[in-house]
Amino acid sequence: MSVKLSILDQSLVFEGNMTEDTLRHTVELAKVADDLGYHRFWVSEHHDTNTVAGSSPEVLIAYLLAATKRIRVGSGGVMLQHYSPYKVAESFNVLANLEPDRVDLGIGRAPGGLPRSTLALRGGAAQEETSLTDKLEQLRKYLSGIEAGEGTSLEGLRAEPVPQKPAELYVLGASADSADLAATLGLPYVFSLFINGDLNQAEAALRRYRDRFVSVNGSKPQSILSLSAAVADTDEEAEGIAIEQDIFRTILDSGRKITIGNREKAEEFGKQSGEGYIIEHLPSPLVKGSVDTVGKYLLQAAQHTGVHELVVTSPIRDVAKRIHSFTLLKSYFDAKPQLISVPTAVSAEVV
Repeated sequence: MSVKLSILDQSLVFEGNMTEDTLRHTVELAKVADDLGYHRFWVSEHHDTNTVAGSSPEVLIAYLLAATKRIRVGSGGVMLQHYSPYKVAESFNVLANLEPDRVDLGIGRAPGGLPRSTLALRGGAAQEETSLTDKLEQLRKYLSGIEAGEGTSLEGLRAEPVPQKPAELYVLGASADSADLAATLGLPYVFSLFINGDLNQAEAALRRYRDRFVSVNGSKPQSILSLSAAVADTDEEAEGIAIEQDIFRTILDSGRKITIGNREKAEEFGKQSGEGYIIEHLPSPLVKGSVDTVGKYLLQAAQHTGVHELVVTSPIRDVAKRIHSFTLLKSYFDAKPQLISVPTAVSAEVV
């Protein structure tokens, strides 16, 4: 099976840029990706930060769908734990009606911001008891036009307008827990190597996902690897063109772990949590170099983890160099198509 290439653009606000520039650059990159033949283009969700412009992926997705022609466009991902599955389904059902068979809905497990922004998203209400697993089950029903709320006051409710081809639902994560969640629900799974930079852990989580996969309505395991890369014409030129951020992980006394891009935000998360915490420092997972250097690594990573698709994010400051990076990478994969063997899931249970 050949390896597909996709893009995650986080709409990073680099020093000296306005947020208007950042969002315009995201649109520009999406158009280029569409022309180059990338498979999908995803945007992220972050809150309470002036370094990322993507706080409303649904709005940005709608704009990108209108600005492109064939590429799939979606979220990487919506933080469902903050929202009503019914409302999220309504938004993505509208998008799927406007652009049939082009919309993806990736669901993230991270908070997407600091505790105070999470509290603001809930309108100051306490954390609800509904688990993410239950919310995903509800969301899948609403996306497919299945009546939800059986045995409750919501029984018979549908999230109109129901599309003929609903948005494709994905679980995003960087741990064994997220792999188990996706496998149990029979959903596609994306492992974020740019959040957890350990390739062996990625391989283990993706293998665990395939081994434990439970088919739902005929679904089959679909595993994807997301990573961070910067490509230039030479290895030397690649030095310094991208922000090479180390990873900082806030580990709360309750056992919860939250991965954040810088130490200051990681410390602030710990303070706002109201719990005791420690900070874990991990090296940057950015892969950089010439297209031959990066291309070989990406293919080896795909082979090692057994995935058929790579979603690449590229924290390159200059938009022209960012576009050049993705152009070089796509040319490399087009010129050297590689076949990889994707492991078959052990579980074949159908529910």
